[in-house]
Amino acid sequence: MTDATSISGKVDARESAPEAYGLRKGALGPMETLAQSVSATAPSTSASLTIPLIVGLAGNATWFVYLLATGSMLLVGFCVSRFARLSASPGSLYSYTADTLPPAFGAASAWGLLLAYLATGASVAGGALYYATVLSEQFLHWSPPAVPVLFLVCAAAGVIAYRDVKLSAEVMLWIEALSVGLILIVLALLPFHLGLRIDASQFHLKGVHLSSLGTALVLAIFSFVGFESATTMGGEARDPLRTIPRAVMQCALLSGVFFMLCAYSEVLGFEGRLGALSETTSPMHLLARKAGVSLLGVAIDCGAFISMFACVLACATAAARVLMRMARDGLLPALFRRTNRKHGTPGAGIALATTLILVVICLMVMRGVTGYSIYDLLGSMAVFGFLTAYALVAMALPFARRAVGQHSHLLAAVSALTVAVIIVITIFDLNSAQDSAHARIPYLYLVYIGAGLAWYALRRRQTKAV
Repeated sequence: MTDATSISGKVDARESAPEAYGLRKGALGPMETLAQSVSATAPSTSASLTIPLIVGLAGNATWFVYLLATGSMLLVGFCVSRFARLSASPGSLYSYTADTLPPAFGAASAWGLLLAYLATGASVAGGALYYATVLSEQFLHWSPPAVPVLFLVCAAAGVIAYRDVKLSAEVMLWIEALSVGLILIVLALLPFHLGLRIDASQFHLKGVHLSSLGTALVLAIFSFVGFESATTMGGEARDPLRTIPRAVMQCALLSGVFFMLCAYSEVLGFEGRLGALSETTSPMHLLARKAGVSLLGVAIDCGAFISMFACVLACATAAARVLMRMARDGLLPALFRRTNRKHGTPGAGIALATTLILVVICLMVMRGVTGYSIYDLLGSMAVFGFLTAYALVAMALPFARRAVGQHSHLLAAVSALTVAVIIVITIFDLNSAQDSAHARIPYLYLVYIGAGLAWYALRRRQTKAV
């Protein structure tokens, strides 16, 4: 593997034998590897929180926006999966870029991806606080103190992630399977209570304004981010060069179908009252009541809270492994490349990731930011980190394939198309700010990336001086 000071572009046959990095090699089977990606996307969270936001912008075109987002993420997934057939390491997208493009690009990918996982973890922790408050007020008529709730969520995620990667994956798998299953039951029952009919308004995109679709697309992309996080398990998955590419593409496709189904059903279930849907605090709960299964609505709200916990767990797990690869390449102190001998997990990385998530959201809460706003603001920040990593991987793919004698003009064309799509999405993102808080996010991200590259340059200079 290359270090932070070497010239990249050296992908070769040796990558087919992934290094264990001190992790539990072969601990995760195909379903557990898939669980990492699914949990990072937190599909039930999007059904409850993100889709109502998109409905407020896209209305009857919400399902169509998710169709566009699915196509975009399948392009990214294609590039990632082709890379994952060549290389497997805990650094995931960062490793793919650092091993192929010049080191500065690898450093940008590393810092972007690290921020993406941490910001997503903090975002859904804010969502967990939001749902903890909703459930407490509903049943106890009491709002729980924010900091203790956030501490419990982050501490529990950190302990499970540290204790056992297989246990962590199994917990995430069962949580998401239960949450998604409950939502699918409600969606299956809903047509029988509303009447078996096609909603022509949605398929004709009635009342849709094209100017708002760009902003809606950016929100839809946030529903998918993290779908590639199975690649962070390269040192722990069994047969990673086969298992991980499948998990990435399966997650992108299954998530897209699920999101489109939820979007269509939620708009249908509110029967034209799209303003009510965009403002509701618990859309699936109301749809469950319409479907005649109110008890499932309560269970879905509980499942949304638990799903957000699973997403915090998935993000901490992924971020810790990115920290491990960054430390191995000299971007961070050697402490973060070490693993616990008993559990085979990167304890220092997990501790840092969960602590950063907790500190950021506690600071925001103490400044009066609500859990819902935390979910929105930090989710917007995370998108920039993921788009950076996605674009660099797509850019690097043709060079990596050429290095192993597998160059393809079709693959190069798909790579170029993927980069172009990401640029368009980024432009939409830059133009989507509707208030001063969102408008500052791109500048904060650029400052962060600039600081990361300056740190890389300093570490490189220090390494050369030794």
